[in-house]
Amino acid sequence: MRRTTKLAGIALSLTTALAMSACGGQQDRAAAGAGADESSCDAGTGRVNIATGNSTGVYYVVGGGLAQLINDKTELQATAAETGASVQNIQQLVAGDYDIGFSLADTASDAVEGKGDFEKPEDVSTIGRIYSNYTQVVVQADAGIDSVADFKGKRISTGSPQSGTEVIARRLIEAAGLQKGDVKAQRLDLTKTIDGMKDGSLDGFVWSGGLPTPGVTDLFTSKGDDVKFIDVTPLLPKMQEVNPVYEKAVIPADTYNLDQDVPTIAVPNLLMVRNDMADNVACALTTLMLENKDTLVRVHPAAGELSLETAGETGPVPVHPGSKRALENLQS
Repeated sequence: MRRTTKLAGIALSLTTALAMSACGGQQDRAAAGAGADESSCDAGTGRVNIATGNSTGVYYVVGGGLAQLINDKTELQATAAETGASVQNIQQLVAGDYDIGFSLADTASDAVEGKGDFEKPEDVSTIGRIYSNYTQVVVQADAGIDSVADFKGKRISTGSPQSGTEVIARRLIEAAGLQKGDVKAQRLDLTKTIDGMKDGSLDGFVWSGGLPTPGVTDLFTSKGDDVKFIDVTPLLPKMQEVNPVYEKAVIPADTYNLDQDVPTIAVPNLLMVRNDMADNVACALTTLMLENKDTLVRVHPAAGELSLETAGETGPVPVHPGSKRALENLQS
């Protein structure tokens, strides 16, 4: 692998859109969409609070861009907050702390079916599929790790607690035939993970994120050939037995200036909302994203996967009725 160069031109000033603590709740939820007919696609007024992910991940960047887009193009006031990502996002969405939450499709399907980290089916739906997350498994080149089975006895970051990354990491480890305790799992966010890879306190990590993920770019810029990707696709059949949303994908070599493409496992990302979001708000937000895709692509290229054709392809996770109306309107 060659040393990668920093991705230029995609970082925008998002500080006004990004709030570093959770805010919102029942009052904001009731106010969102005020002053507009619920049968319309008018966003109305009020607040929407967006749960994103780790500050060095793509959820955070795209979430900040989405908040800015909402502020610029509607009468709603939007903020986006750093979180632990998928599982936490849905749990706090249900609790009323947020109005929109980024989530991996496997976690979202667990939520609507009452499986995994969710004790009962949750009253949530999606306003659309956005882009895919790529499972990025990176290890120290000299750690003796060429497969997930080689994680045994190694110090591996499995992602933030209650994140979609942690869900995938746990399933990969189980699919490789390892038992709980075989891996010295470190439940770290991406910033601490990258620091651990740089200082040698970690042997490797699992990360599920869009391409390119800023933290991973930083790691390959700093460490070059001292770190490497491993191929996890041999575990795909067992992963699909757990959840059919997993699919084979490729991380293109030029994403991180690698010598060759990396086969991997991908899973779609969904924007989740409570079922009680006003139909007009859901309709307005779905329309806004699809009609302003180019704006979001300038924030991060992962948003280039946004598509009218795939926005409604959300597997077992239902599309919010307002978003269904938006998709029908845009297709007509």
